[in-house]
Parts: sequence; structure tokens; C-alpha cells
Amino acid sequence: MASEQVIAFTDGNFSTDVLESNQPVLVDFWAAWCGPCKMIAPVIDELAEAYDGKVKVGKLNVDENGNTAQQYGVMSIPTILLFKNGEVIERVVGYKTKDELAKIIDSIL
Repeated sequence: MASEQVIAFTDGNFSTDVLESNQPVLVDFWAAWCGPCKMIAPVIDELAEAYDGKVKVGKLNVDENGNTAQQYGVMSIPTILLFKNGEVIERVVGYKTKDELAKIIDSIL
């Protein structure tokens, strides 16, 4: 079940919701046809719940929002980018466990 805390990022809202956010932002670049993306989806939902109020968590569909994916050089998915003050401070490619991602998030808080 998808978490209500997970934001749908798009080419249209990326600048406002991610780059201008006063909180760190985790962006999961994904696509509907991507197997590993489906595997990591529940992990993203759990992180959104766990870090609610501390970190914005959202997903960007690369098929529907190619401009943003291209801008950040996303070549393979899932790719997770962590933004702080509008800058990419961490890039994770491929499936990671909740604990692995939580360690990365904790290191920037």
C-alpha cells in the first residue's frame, strides 16, 4: 500500500517542491516497467512514514518526466537522489534496503 506521505514529483513541480524545499528531499526516480523499482517502492513508503516532518520523500516517473531525469543524468533506475538546499548530496543507484537508505538519510540530518 502506497504511503500518503510520498509526493509525486514532476517536471512541473520539481523546482518548487525539491530545489526550493527547506527540508532535505529524497527523490526516487522510477518507471512502472522497472522490476527493482517495484521492489524498492515499499521501502520508499516506509521511509516517508519514518521521516515524516524531517525529510520530504517522493517519486518521479522517468517515462512521464524525462526532462528532470535527463537534467540529473539518471541513466538507470531506480536511482535515488538526496537533495539538501537544492543540491544533490547523495546518489544511490539500484535496490537498497530500508536500513541502508536510513543510514544515508541520517548522515545528512
